[in-house]
Amino acid sequence: MTDTPHPISAEPQRGPEQADAPAAATRRSVIAALGGATLGVAALGLTGSATAQPAAAAERNSAAQPPARPAAACVLTPEQTEGPYYLDLETVRKNITEGKAGVPLALRVTVIDTATCSPLPNTAVDIWHCDALGIYSGYVAGGSTPDTTFLRGVQLTDSAGVAEFTTVYPGWYVGRALHIHVKTHVGGTVSNGVYRGGHVSHTGQLYFPETYNSRVAALAPYRSNTATRTLNARDGIYRNGGSSTLLTITPVGSDLSKGVAGTVVLGINPAATP
Repeated sequence: MTDTPHPISAEPQRGPEQADAPAAATRRSVIAALGGATLGVAALGLTGSATAQPAAAAERNSAAQPPARPAAACVLTPEQTEGPYYLDLETVRKNITEGKAGVPLALRVTVIDTATCSPLPNTAVDIWHCDALGIYSGYVAGGSTPDTTFLRGVQLTDSAGVAEFTTVYPGWYVGRALHIHVKTHVGGTVSNGVYRGGHVSHTGQLYFPETYNSRVAALAPYRSNTATRTLNARDGIYRNGGSSTLLTITPVGSDLSKGVAGTVVLGINPAATP
């Protein structure tokens, strides 16, 4: 496994990410919260003055409580390696395509505080990924793009903990499954369109179902990518917790080339630091 993209004419080379040990469970353990039992006194059918009032009160109290959150929302998402192509640009923007061709992807990331099972508003979600041919912006290696910033950007979560991006389905390069890199930042501020300050609370990667990867690979411009595509199951980084950040993909119509929506939930500890 590597995380070094190659131009389609280049010979495969070992990249820096192969030496990075996946960070899953290195400084955080996975926790799960189970929903509590709901009150059901009134459902027992008890009658009489001795029981009617307590049962009614219990029913009112139960109805006043918010529904239990899904257990999945309270699980700490495993961390994964940052890889060698992160740039500390922190540009706040929703549309990160910069004209790059590919299947449109409406990405929706929900961030949850695993300690409270509540959405985390005002959290910076920072993503970056390669284009259809496996090239990252901002680097000479793998495509000679040192002065570009395509497919990189930051969005702040709203009151529901949701950050949304307009991007394209990523391509692939030798040794890695299709993926999007992600970080979350907490405690910073936005100034002149740039996120500044705060600290990193999560570093990970998002993945795509193979059923869609195969279909996208047959479309332009992806079919011009001659690098051997690595399946999720054969990617050593994916095998260390990647299934927890496998995107749920929904086509926007019958023609896949017109675009898809992708959703994922990240459970983080906002107080955590690298």
